Amino acid sequence: MAQDLFYLAVGTTLCFAFVHGFHDGGNVIATIICSRTMRPARALILAALAEFIGPLVLGTAVARTMAGCILKPDLMANLSPEQVYLIVISGVGGAIFWKLPTWFMGLPSSGSHAIIGGLVGAGLACMGPKGIVLDSIIRGVVLPLLLSPLLGLLVAMFVFSLIRSLFGRLHRGVGHMFSTLQKPIMFFLAASHGSNDAQKSMGALALVLAAGTAGLGRGELDLPDWVIWGCAAAMATGLAAGSWRIVKTVGVGICRMEPVHSFASQLTAMSVILGASLTGGPVSTAQVVVASVMGVGASRRLSGVRWSAAANIAYAWLLTAPVSAGLGAGGYWLLSRTIQLFQ
Repeated sequence: MAQDLFYLAVGTTLCFAFVHGFHDGGNVIATIICSRTMRPARALILAALAEFIGPLVLGTAVARTMAGCILKPDLMANLSPEQVYLIVISGVGGAIFWKLPTWFMGLPSSGSHAIIGGLVGAGLACMGPKGIVLDSIIRGVVLPLLLSPLLGLLVAMFVFSLIRSLFGRLHRGVGHMFSTLQKPIMFFLAASHGSNDAQKSMGALALVLAAGTAGLGRGELDLPDWVIWGCAAAMATGLAAGSWRIVKTVGVGICRMEPVHSFASQLTAMSVILGASLTGGPVSTAQVVVASVMGVGASRRLSGVRWSAAANIAYAWLLTAPVSAGLGAGGYWLLSRTIQLFQ
């Protein structure tokens, strides 16, 4: 039974990375496609390549935050390997069950909120409130998740206002320059997105691999090469499978995009996400990208943003963590009771 649960936990986590890729990956390529700077197929291939490379070269700081700052290591060390596997299966599975309907509706919900909420819910069901590292969650997880979209919004407004003041009186042909600059910026945005988001799956796998060992209690969690490569490949494959529903929402549904607007949005999102990846902050890349698009639109004029579409996205963001937590807790309860029946 333990071996079966181990493989199920690994498979569920890699499945989440795949779903995360085709759901949130659409945010990365949305503006460059909808500004007509790059053909969809070419953008998809380039972004998928960057999504794969990013986790391999930008470190694993976020994965270690995810593995050590949500559930208390000392209490996790007292659990049986089967219980740890069930927490990961239920928490990550709850995140998947939330991501799929929001993808179908074209809403760019936060995969970070989903997997963190799912793990918190499953941890509560298994260990109770004492098993949650509340102060670390607030300091290392919640604050970066809350502040990063605000930072993306404000920085995007500043960047686009600066671009407009420097280039606003030049010939419209300057747009060709921004079309050219967008391509490397999009590549680095995809790489930073792949790094930050793939590491959330790596953190869950680190818990699975450490189950039943002394390293789990000390927070000494190893990340073998196959974990890094597997999560990177799953993210990239998910993006390559297509993210067109999210592309339409982010690239068209919020505000009108031209190359200069897309460049400002992508530059902002890349800077915020890359900084978070290097410092270990598990930010919501979906929130940062969408907030940067809203910031660019609002810096032109407030009426340039479709606030009704932004409100629908905000509702999805607010619901993601509590719904995923409920799904994670319910999944743990159901799976543990089912296993008890067959023992």
